Parts: sequence; C-alpha cells; structure tokens
Amino acid sequence: MKSSSPSRKHSQGNFNLGGEIAEADALLDDAFYDSVVYRSILSRSDDRRCFIIGRTGSGKSATLRRIKSEMPDHVIEINPTDLSLPYITDLGVVRYLTSLDVHLDSLYNALWKHVLLIEIIKHRYRIDSPDAKQRFLTYIIDKVKRDSKKKAALEYLEEFEGKFWCETDERVRDITNKFESQFKAAAGGKLTAGSASVELTSSDQSSLAGEERIELIRRFQRVVNETQLPRLNTMMNVLNEDILDSPQNYTYVIIDDLDKDWADDKVKNDLIRNLFQVVLDLKRVVNLKVVVALRTNIFEALDFGRSGGQGEKFRALTMRLRWTAKELENLLGERARVQAERLSLGPVTSVTQLLPNANQTRGKPIDYILDRTLMRPRDAIAYLNACFAAAGGSARLTWEDMKGAESAYSRNRLLALRDEWEPTYPDIDRVLQRFRQAPSAMTVSAATKYLDDAMELIADYRFQGVQWLTEVSAPFWNGGASDDWADSYHLLVKLLYDIGFLGLQGPRDREATFGQDEPEFADSATNIRNTSHFVIHPAFRLALDIADTRPGERRSPSRPRAGS
Repeated sequence: MKSSSPSRKHSQGNFNLGGEIAEADALLDDAFYDSVVYRSILSRSDDRRCFIIGRTGSGKSATLRRIKSEMPDHVIEINPTDLSLPYITDLGVVRYLTSLDVHLDSLYNALWKHVLLIEIIKHRYRIDSPDAKQRFLTYIIDKVKRDSKKKAALEYLEEFEGKFWCETDERVRDITNKFESQFKAAAGGKLTAGSASVELTSSDQSSLAGEERIELIRRFQRVVNETQLPRLNTMMNVLNEDILDSPQNYTYVIIDDLDKDWADDKVKNDLIRNLFQVVLDLKRVVNLKVVVALRTNIFEALDFGRSGGQGEKFRALTMRLRWTAKELENLLGERARVQAERLSLGPVTSVTQLLPNANQTRGKPIDYILDRTLMRPRDAIAYLNACFAAAGGSARLTWEDMKGAESAYSRNRLLALRDEWEPTYPDIDRVLQRFRQAPSAMTVSAATKYLDDAMELIADYRFQGVQWLTEVSAPFWNGGASDDWADSYHLLVKLLYDIGFLGLQGPRDREATFGQDEPEFADSATNIRNTSHFVIHPAFRLALDIADTRPGERRSPSRPRAGS
C-alpha cells in the first residue's frame, strides 16, 4: 500500500463513492468517467448511433445528464411523463380503434414528429410568448417564400395559434383532439360498414358480422393512415434547411425514462417503436442528434415487424452499454480521487489504494468486488459504499469490512434484480427464491430439481407469473418423454442466464460464463447441452443462503472466453 494512501486512523467519516442513481449522485459532475460510449454520443458526424441500450444501473441516465450539463445551450430534454400520453389512450376514438386492432402507427408517428418539431423550434428561437412566435413565423415565412411547398407546410404551425408556446402536454392534447375531430368528421359521427351502423364505442364492434367487421377495419385504417399530413414531412425539410441550417445551431434532443409509468402498457411498445421510426426519419437533419436511452429488455420486446422491416436499421444505430473490468476500475478510481480531495484525505490515484492487500485465498480485492457485480457502475458503487459504511465511513478498507458488507449488499442486489424484471416477469422473485440454499455450482441433475420446483409455481393460484412461466416451461411440459435435457429446460435456463442470475460452465472451463460476459451465449441450446455446471451468480448467494461450493467458478470479467 502506498504511503500516500489515507490511513484508517486518520480517514474522515462518511467516505463514499457517490449516489447509485444519477438523480442523487453528488459526484456525477466532478467525477464523471469519460467513456467510449459518451464520446460516441457526442460525436456529430463520425458516429451517428443514437439509441443507448443497457440494463438498469449501466449508466444510461448518467450519460444523458452529463451531456445536458456540458452543453446546456444545445440540449433539449424530453421527459415522457410530461407528454400526457395516457390522455391519448383514454380517448373514445383511440379505444374504439384499438379494440378493432386498427394500427395507430400513423397517429403515434405524427405525435412524435409534432412534439420534436415544436420543441426544437421553441429552443432554437427562444419562443415563450405570442410575440416571439409571431416574430419567428414572420422570419421563417420570408425565408422560404420562394418555395411553395415549404410555405404551405408552415400553415401547420399557424393552426396551433395560442397553444404553440404552451407546455408539451397541452400541445399533445391539442393535436390528439384534432385527430379525434377529423376522424369523427370523416365518419360522420356514426360509421357504417355494409348494412351495419355503429357508434364510436368499443362495445359496438362485437355485434358486427365477420365481413362487415373486416370492411370496417379497412376503412378506419385508411382514415388513420391519412392523418399523417404531408405538411409534417415537409416541415422536416424546413427544419434541416432553414431552422437548424448551421453547425452553430447543432442540437441534441435527449429522451430518457421510457421504462417508467408514462403510458398504458398496451400501447407503450407501439409508442416507443414509433419514436424509433421518427428518430430514424430525422437522421436527414444534419445538425440534429436525437438520443434515446432504453432498457435492454424493453428494446428486445419491441415489435419491429410493424415498422416495415426496420429492425435491422434500428439495431445498427444502437450502442450497447457494457463495461470492462478496467473501465469500472477507472470509474471507481476517479470517484475515489474526487471524494478524497473533497475530504482532504491526501492524493488518491486509484481505487486500489483504498483496498486491502491481495492474498492467495481471496485474490485481488478489486476482482473480488467486480465478481460480485453484474459489471455495471451501480453495482460496483453500491458494494463499495456498503464496504465504507461497514468501516464506519473510513476511506481505508479491510477484508473484514468487505466481507461484513456483503450480506446486506447481496440482499439489496436480489431486490434490485426483482425490481428490474418484475414488470416483464411478474413474481420473478418467487422463482429465484426456489434456489434458496442450493449449491452455488450445480450439476445438471442438481439443477433439475430446482428448475422443476420453479416450474411447479404454475400450479400456485397466488403466483402472478403464470403466463410467462408457462411459455418458458412449455418445452418441458410438451416434451413428454424427451431425453434431451437442453431442449426441455432451454427457455427457463436462458431466462435466468439473461437476467444475470445463472451462469454456465462447461467441463473444460475453469470458470463460469454469465450474461454480462456473453449476452447471447445461452441463446444456443447446444451451449446449454454442453454445460456441466450451472452457477448462481456470487452477487445473490448470501441473500439466498448459498455457500460457495468450490473456488474459481467465476470467470474474471476482463478475460474473454476461449474461442470467443
């Protein structure tokens, strides 16, 4: 240990490495780690990727907050909770069309374009009053007066009159109400199909005959598709050529928190998918970059087939937030440096200065810490903060501090795993609890017992996850006398691997592979078939009363798997 390291005796109390979430992180601004992903997002021309995909705690929100603090005059932040999108799903027309399975992509596409266009114009010209709006319109009309299409497109903005500079949610309600009025006008308030006449209520469609219902759906779909006004698309040209026409006006639009409760779950994926499509359309605006952060599980659940086969294009524009061991060590070191400076503890150049010495039994302390994370900043910060708390706020840790903090840390990580996946897999925690007191490394026969116990939850009337558990256990129940273990248990094992709970280890592997190491490894039934041991991640063992059954089953996250 370097002599310049803060001694345990003289370290001031309450030492920590900052908050675990961006919104409550006192070190974010002064100790931000300048990652490759951050530089890619800032890139204006060299890197056009704009979708940040990562798990909870991987640093998505922190990255976007940094962009905003670095360039406040060039950043627009859109919060989905401010859009009044639940209001849209409550409209009678929308409910009626949804009940008929009419696709509302054109409406959602127009809504996103409308929101982004108005926010960019407001930001660019500082529009906050009727006078400011009028000055902008006078200026832009004069600028495009020789282009009849652009001039006609500007009438779109004039339609909003007093609502132009209002809050975003008011403008969303306004454009939605216009759609409802247009739809009712086109339908005459009462819609007919063949010999049937129906009001705009979802209950009426149940009385329609098959052919009449099909004709009704076709007619309504045409009406919805026509709501995507050509003037909006022309306004995108105005945005590129006449509004953001200079690199000096380069603008970032950042959108986060799409995983929160901001819209009805039935339409949330449709709204997000259409946002992706609009972002793709806006790539033609040279001096604009729209950056969207999204959790991995939500991104994978998007139905890209509804977007005309655009899934490949969307994926080409994604940045997957993954961290190496060295990057996480550097991030922790930067936070330790800033905090030590704030508390006048002397120079700290590496987080390892605060850790105990390595030994043959436990290895390097930084490896021990990272092995108990899912290779995300939040996990690493949380564990070290727990260690500093166990040390009484001292900046100098011992192995006893690290071990003493691990139990509470493990319980919190298991709760965090539940919270992360509960929306997708209700009652997932009850499945994880079926592994309580299991061996940390299980043979195939041992793992079978615990997997069977988990699948039996389907028969429990109190279990809320019957639908998803039925889907992932279907190969087992439908396989009957199948002798192929991997085919029967593949989907359930893959789910537990994907969320980071279970690792796979082959007979010749020295350590297990986990989801953060190779995200797609468990997609292959062959890899599961070649697994000799199923390993529960060290982060969750103490929370489930699981003791390590053998050393060395966890692969160092900085070392790639042989042959990969």
